Amino acid sequence: MQRTVFERNIPAGSVVDHALGGSRQAVFWQDDLGEHPTYPALSAATRADVVVVGGGYTGLWSALRAKQRYPGARVVLVEARSVGWAASGRNGGFCEASLTHGDENGRGRWPDEFDTLTRLGYENLAAMESAMGDLGLDCQWERTGIIDLAVEPHQIDWLQDAAQDAARAGVPHTFLDRAKMRAEIASPTYEAGLVRPDDAALVHPARLATELARVASELGVEIFEQTRVTRLVPPGRGASSDAVLRTTSPAGEATLRADRVILGTNVFPSLLRRYRLHTVPVYDYVVATEPLPADLLGAIGWRGRQGLADLANQFHYYRLTADNRIVFGGYDAVYHYGGRVSRTYENRPRTFRRLTEHLLTTFPQLEGIRLTHRWSGAIDTSTRFCAFFGQAGGGRVQHAAGFTGLGVAATHFAAQVMLDRFDVLDGSPDTERTALQMVRQVPVPFPPEPIAAAGIQATRWALDQADHQGGRRNVLLRSLDALGLGFDS
Repeated sequence: MQRTVFERNIPAGSVVDHALGGSRQAVFWQDDLGEHPTYPALSAATRADVVVVGGGYTGLWSALRAKQRYPGARVVLVEARSVGWAASGRNGGFCEASLTHGDENGRGRWPDEFDTLTRLGYENLAAMESAMGDLGLDCQWERTGIIDLAVEPHQIDWLQDAAQDAARAGVPHTFLDRAKMRAEIASPTYEAGLVRPDDAALVHPARLATELARVASELGVEIFEQTRVTRLVPPGRGASSDAVLRTTSPAGEATLRADRVILGTNVFPSLLRRYRLHTVPVYDYVVATEPLPADLLGAIGWRGRQGLADLANQFHYYRLTADNRIVFGGYDAVYHYGGRVSRTYENRPRTFRRLTEHLLTTFPQLEGIRLTHRWSGAIDTSTRFCAFFGQAGGGRVQHAAGFTGLGVAATHFAAQVMLDRFDVLDGSPDTERTALQMVRQVPVPFPPEPIAAAGIQATRWALDQADHQGGRRNVLLRSLDALGLGFDS
């Protein structure tokens, strides 16, 4: 079995110890927020036109765009903890145009509408970029693009094929061979690269969440933190019947009534039982360095500040922050039996050590640098690797989840889909978004335990084997591919 570049070039243990020695278990993005607004808990029975559950990107974009569409409506958002504390405040800060978790996944699942999905993805990213200026969102938005990296020889062909597909579609992607890629960014791990200049932006994830909340609040959205929804009773058949949400908070229990409800609960169990098995939580891990001095950053290059990601099944993603830290994450993707979400899963020393080794293998120039932060978060993974849309109560309750680690831009699209569906309910025609098979189809759910854990672990083992066998996929992976199922690392 072949060893990967990260196994062939392991840095000295003392170098890894030094790098990790001063780090602490904390999310860099949240530490970097400084002072930011907080919101009260719900303390009294309330009725709203639209209630949004969840203070991450899905909920925040939904509430903000709802208030823009329906200025006279009372829009209430409730969050069980604080705005942006979970995935929306701790991800890598990559905002990619793809709505389908990459071209291969999208083309394989929806070949007849793939071109439409691609165009809508670019339009969605452009709409977000416009919102940064129009709404005054101060969140370190950088339209840098992204570079896909081959770090093993067999991955070079994949990049060349992707470059040819892009050329046929008239998309401005550029293939860089080994010498050109290493001249762009100096890493001994790089075998080739594919520059995708228009496909992604970088953003400060926690600032994006807090800024969306600020703007939504200024528009008139009522935001309540530390308010957990314990039960949802969808509306009945009568138009006058409200959805009823039971809540609990430090201020006590309260009832929310609403004509319409949007659920943006991400990795946490859906309030609609029918969708409980459609996602599983998978833990992803990240480390961040101290700010790099100018001479060290100059030795690495990276003048374009692009987001970077390699093509392994167990892949790494990394980027520069505004103050020139490297945020480096990925590789391990950890599922815990029963699909539980717990803070205890966030501290995984062997994974943080492995990430640090891989960072130092990628950039040996960093020897002597220290890490300041290490953290983790749970990804809402679906069997189709991208968001799906559900509903209840005759369409008056909308649900979106399953973003599978590529939701920073896709959540904005999801918010528009759910609001479009409300408009259709009021008699408007279907939009281009609501007519999509991607929107209308619900993915196959994960099986119950113990089958889920066994299947996920077997798939992870098979993905690791493929990385060690020149990318060759075994019978299990080929079977899952044929069924349109799988597990994304």
